[in-house]
Amino acid sequence: MVNINNVKGFSDYLGADATKREKIKEIIKKQFELYGFEPAETPIIEQEKFTTGDNEKDQAVRDIFKLKDRGERKLALRYEFTFQLKRIAKNQKLPYKRYQIGDVFRDEPIRKGRTRQFVQLDADIIGSNIKNEAEILAMAKKIFEELKIPIKIYINNRKLTNEILVNENIKERDMNQVIRELDKLDKLSKKEVADNLRKYGAERLIKTFDKEEKEFEKYSYYKEIKELKKFCKLYSVEVEFRPFLARGLSYYNGSVFEIWSEKLNVSICGGGSYLIDKTQSTGITFGLEPIYLISEVKGKNIDVEIISINEDEASIRLAESLRKENISTILILDKTIGKALDYANSKGIKKVIFVGKDEVKEKKFKVKDMESGKEKLMNEKEIIEIFKDE
Repeated sequence: MVNINNVKGFSDYLGADATKREKIKEIIKKQFELYGFEPAETPIIEQEKFTTGDNEKDQAVRDIFKLKDRGERKLALRYEFTFQLKRIAKNQKLPYKRYQIGDVFRDEPIRKGRTRQFVQLDADIIGSNIKNEAEILAMAKKIFEELKIPIKIYINNRKLTNEILVNENIKERDMNQVIRELDKLDKLSKKEVADNLRKYGAERLIKTFDKEEKEFEKYSYYKEIKELKKFCKLYSVEVEFRPFLARGLSYYNGSVFEIWSEKLNVSICGGGSYLIDKTQSTGITFGLEPIYLISEVKGKNIDVEIISINEDEASIRLAESLRKENISTILILDKTIGKALDYANSKGIKKVIFVGKDEVKEKKFKVKDMESGKEKLMNEKEIIEIFKDE
């Protein structure tokens, strides 16, 4: 017998869970478009070499799903959207502002909020500067306000981090790994990070990066932190400098930022600046899975259920009229009244309309509120008005 259970790290979403996820995507997509980003779609499968690019040592790249086609060509599932910008951003008028929503795949350990197939919602600007970074953070703030998720925004700059490491005489060959270890200061204790840094002779960096913000003003690249803060203030966006923040991917070359849930104290969104074919760019990524776990927004249920009591023609006509008014309608033609009401309750449908012989004759239909149990006779126009007012 075939095992029909989900593969580990892959999930089904149905009913209320699926509608909640769609609602979250709608909220984020609306803000992407309000801030001038245009949509793009790209393939899930790419050439393996294109997928890994120059970042083969990055953890996310090491976790890609690899496969082959019938021609034995080496392929891979996309692990993010950013690398595909190298292709789709060519010959675009700058700045090119694109957003993308879709599934990405990583063959990595799973935990709560982290699966092997997950939905990312990205917005990137090809041809950007620090002013654009502030605008992206303003957009992110707006998104989380609509999602009703309290957040903190942390910022840093990879140029500043590199400057400090050079100042501290860290060997160039060790820099990327040292940065990755420092980036764990929000997850591990200082002692644990210091132990990890000891193999590079860099444990002293704990004290260097554990200073008040004013101590970093002596570095030349702190000016970019200052400028980003200035423009964030124009958007009424509060940000906090976190000097050890790096974000794991090595392609970041300027500002980096992470947005943390104040409720769970975990990162739920992040981004930064990087080069696409020598063009300065910046972007932000929202992960649907952690947002889905903590957001209290609810998806939209079906508006109304119509129950035909041996009046199928009239029921179909009424259902089509409601649908023309963008009222989502489920039509029950073949169940008893009891079973039809049970079905409405199971789907969380709040209004039920009965269409029987008397209703058709009077052109007034019995409308039942499933929460209060109250019933009222209403004509088609009055029924439509109910949903326009909601």
